Amino acid sequence: MRARQRGVTAIGWLVLLIPFAIVIYAGIRLTPVYLNYMKVSRTLNALVDEYRGGGATPASIRDSISKHFMIDEVDYPTVNDIQISRDRRGWEVEAAYYDQAPLFGHITLQVAFDKTVTLNGGG
Repeated sequence: MRARQRGVTAIGWLVLLIPFAIVIYAGIRLTPVYLNYMKVSRTLNALVDEYRGGGATPASIRDSISKHFMIDEVDYPTVNDIQISRDRRGWEVEAAYYDQAPLFGHITLQVAFDKTVTLNGGG
């Protein structure tokens, strides 16, 4: 037997690998949340292309968002959670929301998302 231990013991490996496993598991749990945000972001960017020439109204914007959300199967946020307001350049469409992903038991990961686009002119 050697008088001095060399290398990492089994307990040492556990101490080293458990934090990595938790971070990887959290990433796996957060992946669907970020994929959902990417769908919302793509919808808002599509609105900019759709209303490039103007003619946007809050009702037509909500209708377009609803159609995109139905096609992309976005359940959260809902169309009513999207804020549409008037500014000097046109319509400002903002999707600001929090989303959660369960981790362990009563521990959840909460992520804040905020995406804003401005549509040209319109009534």
